[in-house]
Amino acid sequence: MAKTILIIEDDNEINSMLRTLLRTNGFQTISAFSGTEGVLVHGGNVDLILLDLMLPGRSGEEIVGELKKKKNVPIIVMSAIHDTSKKVDLFTLGADDYITKPFDNDELIARITARLRTVSGEAAKPAAMTLTYKSITLDPDNFHASCNGRDMDLSRHEYLLLQLLVRNHSRTCTKSMIYDTVWDYENSADDNTLNVHISKLRKKLKECDPDTDYIETVWGIGYRLKK
Repeated sequence: MAKTILIIEDDNEINSMLRTLLRTNGFQTISAFSGTEGVLVHGGNVDLILLDLMLPGRSGEEIVGELKKKKNVPIIVMSAIHDTSKKVDLFTLGADDYITKPFDNDELIARITARLRTVSGEAAKPAAMTLTYKSITLDPDNFHASCNGRDMDLSRHEYLLLQLLVRNHSRTCTKSMIYDTVWDYENSADDNTLNVHISKLRKKLKECDPDTDYIETVWGIGYRLKK
């Protein structure tokens, strides 16, 4: 059954764009154009909320707690504000994630999917589905990876990075998406750390499958698996 996303965004063009994007990706949508309307329409059929901060009447910050009390579903805040302290305040109020405008559409869909997966418990099911891409095989239950029939000795972060790339093999994984998913907001994650892990992954994949290049760089954006 398709998940329902509540979009609380007062800009008509952005609201319409989000509706189209979400429906194209298999979600159902409900739209609200003010904070008050958002609280009113939030209900039993809503699975996740996209919340703009700058709303007429009651702001996004004012209604985060009320939305959570009415039905506790993941809330992803959308804002052009880059202030780190503001983001921390929003997490304290109850927001589950934060994406800065203008955002990459693929990244937004990936964040939505990740939040819904966490809520449904799919990531913790005892019999997780084996992931495959070309000669790569991943066993999420046991953090086990193999390529071309050979076992790979990966660190935790290397495994999570490869798993993220395989899960999203049809799209580019942005650096922000990788940091949030693989390092889970750890301050230790930066471009140098990511580059080192990508380099190690490439080397280990090459050792297993010398004739194939798996990971390619999308300059200035992130990484993806070669098609």
